[in-house]
Amino acid sequence: MAAEPTRPAEAGAVPSLRVDAVSAIDVHVHVEASVTGSQAPQHHSDLGMALPTVPELADLYRGLGMAAVVFPVDAPHTLGSIVSNEEVADLAAEAPDVLIPFASVDPVRRSDPAATARALVDGHGVRGFKFHPGAQEFFPNDASVYPLYEALEEAGAIALFHTGKIGGGPVRLKYCDPLALDDVAVDFPDLKIVMAHPSFPWQDTALAIAATRPNVFIDLSGWSPRYFPPQLIEYSNTLLKEKVMFGSDYPIIDPERWLRDFAAAPFRDEVRQGILKDNAARLLGLA
Repeated sequence: MAAEPTRPAEAGAVPSLRVDAVSAIDVHVHVEASVTGSQAPQHHSDLGMALPTVPELADLYRGLGMAAVVFPVDAPHTLGSIVSNEEVADLAAEAPDVLIPFASVDPVRRSDPAATARALVDGHGVRGFKFHPGAQEFFPNDASVYPLYEALEEAGAIALFHTGKIGGGPVRLKYCDPLALDDVAVDFPDLKIVMAHPSFPWQDTALAIAATRPNVFIDLSGWSPRYFPPQLIEYSNTLLKEKVMFGSDYPIIDPERWLRDFAAAPFRDEVRQGILKDNAARLLGLA
């Protein structure tokens, strides 16, 4: 369980996130159930479990003594309806001791996505944005998306991109090649970019980009660490030890299961703390 704050909070107030009070920061958690009772029929809806709402995620991660980055995915034409960005952000704001809100804006189909992103950052405290190029059907280095990246760069928001293998269905793998993110990283050097998941079948490409571009990071979500490619573990232990981060992809993988498999994987003891918490804390401005 997380440690209590060193100073008592005001009556009725929820303490803000304290890095020293959590054991880990899960940077990749999906929200696909609304407090209104609706569940988004997205790519995680066939797991045979009730998908958690934001308050339920807060309870889960508070009980685990961890913090979590939470977000919906805005791709209704391929993944189904979306839990609104405003609901996710505003409910996460009620649990700032454990939840960090990201949003998602389809850069192709939403009207003026740059203005939408600015409004979410300014009005709802969103810290970053999740992009799923395969589901949203765009190449990340398409110039038409650049005004959105400009808005994120100016706002200091993080851009988190799905890369590599997808779950099938109508989602197309060709959009998930991380090579396109090299252009984005060069053209927006102040935009913090996270490549989500082991980037199969382009793992070496992702490692090369993260090792070359100072503004690019990797989250390890979506796979059990027991199945990580050996070169991903080697780079995590060496050149990228300050640029890789724990992510579960919950509800795809339970965070406790991910952590058990991580403990058994051949990561060096001296890099584990960075992967589990410190690297994410620096990226999110919490350290």
